Amino acid sequence: MYAVSNRQISEAAGQGNNAAACYHFGTRADLLRAIEAKHRGPIEELRTRMLADVGQSTELRDWVSTLVRPLTDHLAALGTPSWYARFAAQAMADPKYRHVVTKDALTSPQLVQTIDGINRRLPDLPKRVRSERIVMVRNLLMHTCAEHEGALAEHGPRSRSSWPVAGEGLIDAIVGLWRAPVHVSAAAG
Repeated sequence: MYAVSNRQISEAAGQGNNAAACYHFGTRADLLRAIEAKHRGPIEELRTRMLADVGQSTELRDWVSTLVRPLTDHLAALGTPSWYARFAAQAMADPKYRHVVTKDALTSPQLVQTIDGINRRLPDLPKRVRSERIVMVRNLLMHTCAEHEGALAEHGPRSRSSWPVAGEGLIDAIVGLWRAPVHVSAAAG
């Protein structure tokens, strides 16, 4: 994200003024927020529908699905090539922007409800382990989607599975991560 200049952003937007991005959005963090908000709306609409279907399910997989599928379904709807997953993964990898993205994401009642649903399915998981694993889940979700999106853009649809199949694989992996055994030293340390 740092490699892209304001001039390049203005040119891509068809603007002759190199300051157009700053004029319309303010700082880079504000531009990031605008891009995230553009995608967060459709993702949260999908999550809202899924939460209604999940109801009071006691199955961890159902709750993990409400975390994963809204993102992978949105990415599928964007078509190929798309750039959002790679953009979001870069933002999450940058300490300055990760704070902006995670703080804004947690303003979503649907995402908070999803995380609460996952937590209720894992009552015996120590708080420290839970905190570490949510970071692992976030990284697995974002970076796997970015890799998948990049491969589809570079090599076409025959190079990778479809987004729904990729989403199911991510759900399997994340459920496994949440259910992985906890060794006493990891929980206490």
